[in-house]
Amino acid sequence: MKFGREDPHGPYPARVPDIIERWSPSVFYIVATALWAATAWLSKLSPWFWLLAVPVTVFSWMGIADRVQGAQSIRRNFPVLGRLRYVLEGLRPEFRQYFVESDQEENPFSREDRTIVYSRSKAQLATLPFGTRTDVYAEGYEWINHSLAAAHSPAEEVRIPIGEASGAAQPYLSSLLNVSAMSYGSLSANAVLALNLGAKQGGFSHNTGEGGVSPYHLEHGGDLVWQIGTGYFGCRADDGGFDPDAFAANAGRPSVKMIEIKLSQGAKPGHGGILPGKKVTAEIAAIRGVPMGQDVISPPTHRAFDTPIGLMEYVVQLRELSGGKPVGFKLCLGSPREFLALIKAMLETDVVPDFITIDGAEGGTGAAPLEFSNHVGTPLEDGLVFIHSAMRGAGLRERTKLIAAGKIATAFHITKLLALGADLTNSARSMMFALGCIQALKCNTNHCPVGVATQDKRLMLGLEVGNKGERVASFHGRTVDGVYELLGAAGLTDPRDLRPFHIVRREGPGEVNTYAEIYPRLPEGSLLSGEAPPWVMRLWHLARPDSFAAVKRS
Repeated sequence: MKFGREDPHGPYPARVPDIIERWSPSVFYIVATALWAATAWLSKLSPWFWLLAVPVTVFSWMGIADRVQGAQSIRRNFPVLGRLRYVLEGLRPEFRQYFVESDQEENPFSREDRTIVYSRSKAQLATLPFGTRTDVYAEGYEWINHSLAAAHSPAEEVRIPIGEASGAAQPYLSSLLNVSAMSYGSLSANAVLALNLGAKQGGFSHNTGEGGVSPYHLEHGGDLVWQIGTGYFGCRADDGGFDPDAFAANAGRPSVKMIEIKLSQGAKPGHGGILPGKKVTAEIAAIRGVPMGQDVISPPTHRAFDTPIGLMEYVVQLRELSGGKPVGFKLCLGSPREFLALIKAMLETDVVPDFITIDGAEGGTGAAPLEFSNHVGTPLEDGLVFIHSAMRGAGLRERTKLIAAGKIATAFHITKLLALGADLTNSARSMMFALGCIQALKCNTNHCPVGVATQDKRLMLGLEVGNKGERVASFHGRTVDGVYELLGAAGLTDPRDLRPFHIVRREGPGEVNTYAEIYPRLPEGSLLSGEAPPWVMRLWHLARPDSFAAVKRS
C-alpha cells in the first residue's frame, strides 16, 4: 500500500505529517491500550507499577475528551497531540519577546527602550558600550544637531507655568515629564499608589484617568490632574450627566492641581466604553458615583456640551467651580476642520484652554478594538504639528500650553516632541515599565503577571508600593536630566528654546531634512490674514464655532 495524495502533477511520496494526519486517532487508541496492558503486566512484578495507571488514565481521558468535543477541530482530529498547538500558541508572545525580536524592534516598545527605563528606574548604569546598534543610514533615523558651543545643564529643572495666561487663580508649575492618564480599575490599587508616591517624591503630576479620584490617588499627596471623561465619574448626576456640586467638592481637594476634559484618547478615539455591572464593586461605585452592580456606560461624546462654543463655556464653568485651577482638554486629532472650529470658538468667546493634551493614535494602556487601535486617529507627531501650527495661525499659541502624550521612553523622545511644538510631555507605558511591567501584553485580561494592570489581589501582592514608587521617581528624574544633557549638547539651557531645525531625519539614501523642512509651520496670524496655504484656508472657511458640522455650501 502506498501513501500519497491525488495531485494535478501526479502522486507524491507521503510525508511524516501526512502519516500522522491519517493515523493519529488510531495511534492514540493503540498507544492507550498498550500502556494499560503494560501497566497490568508490570504490576505482577511489583505493585508500584500501578502508579503508571495515573498518567495512563489522564492520557486516555484527555484523548477521549478531545475526540468527543466539537469546539476545536485540531484536538478532535489529533487527540492529545493537538493540544500542543494551543500550548505553543500561548507561549508564542514570550518566545518572541525573549528569543526572536531584536533590541531595536518595536512591538510596541523595543527591548532597548524598555531596558533604559528599567535601568534608570533602578538607578543603574544606563550607558551603551561599543557604539550604537542603530543603523544610522536607515530611512527614518533621527538625531539632534549638537553645537560646538555646548552648554552646561541648569542646576534645577525649568518648570512650565500653566494657567498664567488666563489669569487662573491657582496656576500650576509643571515638570517636563508627567504620568499620563490611567484609571484606577484599569490599574491596580498598588500601581496607583506607587505612581502617586513617585509623583510626590519626584515633583511631577499624576493624571487620574477618567475613572475618578480614588483614595489611592490621594494617599501620598502627589499632584493630580483630574480627568473628566464622558462618564463624568466623580462628578456624575443620577441621570449620567454632569453634577456641578459633586465636581466642586472633588476639584477643591488640595492634591488636584488641574482639570482635564477628555474629548478622545489615542487608543480608541471616537469610541465609548462599558464597565460591566459585575465589575462595579462597592468601592468602584463610590469612587465613580454610580450604582453598584449595574453596567456603566461611557458614551463616545459629552452631554455637557455639543458645540465648540459649548466646550469653551464648559472650560469657564470648570475654572469657576474649581476655584481658579487650570482647565484644559485632551484629544487625539481627528478631523482637522473640527479642531479649526474649536479655534474659531476660542476667538469668538475669547476663552482659551490653559492646556491642550494631544494624544497619538499609537495608543496607550487602554484596551481597544483592533480596528480602532490600528486605523483610527492621527499619530502624535502629525497631530502635535497641526495643532501647534493652527494655534500659531490664529494668534493663540502663546495663550495655552501643549502637552504631548504618547510613546515616550527616552530623553530624545521628549526632546523631539518639544522641538515640534510641545511645552511638556506625559507618558503612561514607560511609567508602567518603571513599576515593573514586562510588556506581557495581558493588560486586558486581568492576568498581568507583575500586578500593574490587574485587580487580582494575589498578583497585586508582587508590586511593593514603596520600592516601585522610588523607581518611578528615579526614572522621571534621570530621564529629565537626560533632556537637559541633550539640550546642553545643542548649546541650549532652556527647553523652550528648542526649534524644529534642531532635529534631523534621514528620509532616504543621501537625503536628510530637519523637522523644519519636514513639518513647515503656519506663519503667526496667517489664518486670520488669509495667508495660510490654500488647503488650510479651505478647511478654515468650512469650520463653524457653533457646530462641529461643516458650513453648508450653497
